[in-house]
Amino acid sequence: MISNNPEQFASDNYSGICPEALEYTLQANSGSVPAYGNDEWTQRATDYFRDLFEIDCEVFFVFNGTAANSLALASLCQSYHSVVCHETAHVETDECGAPEFFSNGSKLLIAKGENGKLTPASIEAIVHKRNDIHYPKPKVISLTQTTEVGTLYSIDELVAIHEVAKQHQFKVHMDGARFANAVAAMERSPAEITWKSGVDVLCFCGTKNGMAMGEAILFFDKTLAEDFSYRCKQAGQLASKMRFISAPWLGLLETGAWLNNARHANRCATYLEERLLAIAHVELLFPRQANAVFIKLPEATLQHLQQKGWQFYTFIGVGGARFMCSWNTTQERIDELVADVKGAIEHTVN
Repeated sequence: MISNNPEQFASDNYSGICPEALEYTLQANSGSVPAYGNDEWTQRATDYFRDLFEIDCEVFFVFNGTAANSLALASLCQSYHSVVCHETAHVETDECGAPEFFSNGSKLLIAKGENGKLTPASIEAIVHKRNDIHYPKPKVISLTQTTEVGTLYSIDELVAIHEVAKQHQFKVHMDGARFANAVAAMERSPAEITWKSGVDVLCFCGTKNGMAMGEAILFFDKTLAEDFSYRCKQAGQLASKMRFISAPWLGLLETGAWLNNARHANRCATYLEERLLAIAHVELLFPRQANAVFIKLPEATLQHLQQKGWQFYTFIGVGGARFMCSWNTTQERIDELVADVKGAIEHTVN
């Protein structure tokens, strides 16, 4: 028998399936239904997204976030175009060249920005760097909400970026790997922080929010989705038993679990931040605004924690660690982590 492993804080991908997603999956496993998305579960989930976002959008389901982002960007670009994104964006650092691959070569142009965010000025700097025919023409702005360092684009920031996009006739793509956490933290409607603020395409993650797999791609401008179903099929992302992606999505949406899960994760991160900052030698690397806490610790302290069995990401540089809370994070496990952080500091620093 496989043992029940203790909760970790490396990623919300570590968590299992939430009860609502699992229940709807089991319901969808009854009887025989049409394949390839021609089923009532997929139709109901699609309609629910349209109601939730207050717009008649096109909705597609794929297996994972890399496919969602890459195929969405490919649909907005020709091979001689480029995508402006932040230097820490997941499409730049963690998708193995998939956006370039699926777009047949569209280049990612990276920009700097405080707290993981693009600004109108940083985008303009990329746009005006070169505009000759020897350089790939910028066509899309890609934003991550929440960002890779756990921060949020405010509505004012989104609108300001949209103004730049409109000026240069760019499209705006949003990588919503933790979009639910952004909605919960900002207490604004999904529509307000997407298409009403100038976003053309959203990749909405279900995996990090309590599903086993599955992302939804929402085209708020339906003309941009022309032939997108063929793109999904060609990329191996058309699920034959589509109901097993759409049904758990419906479970999250109909019950409100998508937002409740995100609120819980955010509250846990708030608690974790408060407990950690009460310990000497712990410094925040970035403002905690959703479900991620980034802290700076001595390298020896991080190694001590890893030796005690804690798993966390240190991809942000020497001395930096990310602790991510999820839908099923418990206060008890947070307390265990905090106690071990304190003990590790006392062992390695004092």
